[in-house]
Amino acid sequence: MIVCMICLIMQSKSCFAQNLPFIKYDKSNLIYGTDSTPMMNFFKKIDEIKEGKRKRVNVVHYGGSHIQAGFWTEVLMDGFQSLGNFQGGGAFIFPFKIVKANSPHFFQEYSNGKWIRKRCAINREMCENLGMAGMAAITNDSSNVFGFKLMPNNHHKNFNSVKVYHNFNPNFEFSINQQSGLNFVRKENLISGYSEFIFESFIDSIEFILLRKDTLIKDFMLKGFSVENSNPGVYFASMGVNGASTSSFLRCNQFLQELSSIPPDLVIFSLGVNDTHDPNFSRERFKQNYDSIIRLIREVSPDCAILFTTVTDNYINRKTGNKRPIAAREVILEYTKTHQAAAYDLYEVMGGYKSILKWQQAGLAAKDRVHFNGRGYKLFAGMMFGAIEKSYKNNSKLIQ
Repeated sequence: MIVCMICLIMQSKSCFAQNLPFIKYDKSNLIYGTDSTPMMNFFKKIDEIKEGKRKRVNVVHYGGSHIQAGFWTEVLMDGFQSLGNFQGGGAFIFPFKIVKANSPHFFQEYSNGKWIRKRCAINREMCENLGMAGMAAITNDSSNVFGFKLMPNNHHKNFNSVKVYHNFNPNFEFSINQQSGLNFVRKENLISGYSEFIFESFIDSIEFILLRKDTLIKDFMLKGFSVENSNPGVYFASMGVNGASTSSFLRCNQFLQELSSIPPDLVIFSLGVNDTHDPNFSRERFKQNYDSIIRLIREVSPDCAILFTTVTDNYINRKTGNKRPIAAREVILEYTKTHQAAAYDLYEVMGGYKSILKWQQAGLAAKDRVHFNGRGYKLFAGMMFGAIEKSYKNNSKLIQ
């Protein structure tokens, strides 16, 4: 049985109330502007899943290294599924480990081939045709086996379809390893850039074989997997890229095409740490970048709800407290009015200016005074979802 997230938050508060007086538990609420309609509509969709009127809702979480590690997003995934004890929906998976990057723990990916990492956050790793995930794994091997397996977890245990996002290079052929004995139907969607495999039964792992037929056009580009379960539930796509800023995903020219395949009902934005580490940080440029991202999101999903988290407190070069997140926070709080968005004021909740030092001293943050450890991420992620759940329960017709 999945424990109520509010109960977990209260337990955490009780355990740390004396040791962590710098955390402002009373500020752990969603902030709305004058019009909260998009978020209320999202909560209504959750109710509709419970009522059998809808199969799933799509949640997409964008961020940098805070997100890529998976600790934060896995708490949110668990939380959204717990709202209705859902077992369906699905998740987006990027094969981080085959490109030697840190990965979430709810799945394991593997390959016997050589892959090169490309990502939107670093100029030397940038390439054309990056999509909604902002990353790609590229190979030119003559043969290659790759796949993934869902690990035991509370979010998603199995799936009965998977979309493989890739470039349609005619010099490569990839297919499911026939030794698996799976029965499936394959469909191609060139516009959104994926091959879809629909299975007769639920599975928890899949393996593909990639063969190079010619060298005329080099490189097979793998851009991730959409792992989907047709049972009712919340589909959660965690799009975290180490080093990403608000301008990074704007460089992905396949962003719209791919995101249209999982049109979001809610987008959570947790970008800004890398923006505020730029010595040339500009409040206006930060705002312009976010405005551009929002326009892209609403081009795909006009009625999509948007939830911002304010930028976490951080230090520059471990020595200097960073005041730029204060300006970024002001922009995000303005967006609750100008973009009908909601906000979770993580900067304020964690204690404000120089509070990351206190988190580090409490054993919850890394030595770089920018990142958190797993315990720290899970603590504030639990508080954040507690705020989401509280707002949902206050506005759900099924809980009145």
